[in-house]
Amino acid sequence: MKVAMISRKQFGQTLLGGAGLLLGARPLAAQAERPPDVVRNLEIYREPGMFAGWPANHGAWQWGKEFLVGFEIGHFKQSAESHSIDYSKPAKHVLARSMDDGDTWTIETPASLQPPAGAKVAGVPVAPGGKMPTACPGGIDFTHPGFALTARMLDVNLGPSRFYYTYDKGHTWEGPFAIPDNRFGGMAARTDYIVLGKHDLLLFVTVPKTDRKEGMPVVLRTKDGGKTWAVHGTIGMEPQVGEYSIMPSTVRTYGTRLLTAVRHRVNLELFESQDMGMNWESLGNVVTAMGGNPPSLVRIPDGRLVLTYGCRVKPYGIRAKISEDFGKTWGPELRIRTDGASWDLGYVRTLLRTDGNLQAIYYYTDAKSPERYIGSTIWYPGDLKYSLIDKLYLEKPNEKDPKIAY
Repeated sequence: MKVAMISRKQFGQTLLGGAGLLLGARPLAAQAERPPDVVRNLEIYREPGMFAGWPANHGAWQWGKEFLVGFEIGHFKQSAESHSIDYSKPAKHVLARSMDDGDTWTIETPASLQPPAGAKVAGVPVAPGGKMPTACPGGIDFTHPGFALTARMLDVNLGPSRFYYTYDKGHTWEGPFAIPDNRFGGMAARTDYIVLGKHDLLLFVTVPKTDRKEGMPVVLRTKDGGKTWAVHGTIGMEPQVGEYSIMPSTVRTYGTRLLTAVRHRVNLELFESQDMGMNWESLGNVVTAMGGNPPSLVRIPDGRLVLTYGCRVKPYGIRAKISEDFGKTWGPELRIRTDGASWDLGYVRTLLRTDGNLQAIYYYTDAKSPERYIGSTIWYPGDLKYSLIDKLYLEKPNEKDPKIAY
């Protein structure tokens, strides 16, 4: 499956009409470089009568060829207006693990990762057996080779929120530990964090607006391994009534520079920080009129940024954009999938395969059956002749980053 390559001069420009490039289309001309293409789609979890969803709420992690992704399994109940999950029956929180670079997967249900007993997560009751959150004693080693953290919430507007961590790549989890709301009167956390040191970590969460609805993103920082959390920065202004700014997905581009993509009701907006998350500047909307879905932002080994997201307007499916200049400009929309049977899909997480391909993981629905399942697309982001990272450093050899106390 190939698409015609565009010149580097054209890369950051939007295609006329915003139609994007459909992966799988016949190339217009032979090219020496390999263009973006879809390798294959696969199913991670699919079961009749069940609803599997929302990987972006749970998180995804990798250790070389070992991949791990979290998601929720509930009971399927068809709905045209809401998510097609039965809000009267309990759901369980699970993990899918791959030991072979994302080719095959097994499902795990760690008892230590279940939500608090008797709670509802976004209105869905949970299976019994979960523990109530406690205060974290601190001392977590965020640099441990088997470390991973997952942040979870109950109500999407007010929370409360909690986190779990693991030292053995997700086989067992410590927690849940309460995340203090730090004067905001609530917090709806999903998994988005950057490790700065052994006991030093930035956690990107959503807090309620003054009307008590979701939400706006803030940055929390712990320097004592999770015992205490301070507000490190706020991302953007409070959205107006009826709008929200939620679910940040953040990467460290270089030095003390961070880039995050946040979800609005129909758009995705980018913010950049030059001082490791204390202050933020909007770079504008990178995706518009896509129906509302959280972003998955990753930096790939050659320095490019890849933004992947679900599209909830027809044709329903999975889309991506690529930036070669740390998010200043973006290439055309790449249509990874266009066979979605409903708007109820997306919540992408992206992992980097050792073969140079990307693996987008999401919940999906297609013509095969009405249930929601966890699907995945293995795709190649296209060749890059040279990296703009070296050029940027050569052009700004005397640039000084703001000082940060680590």
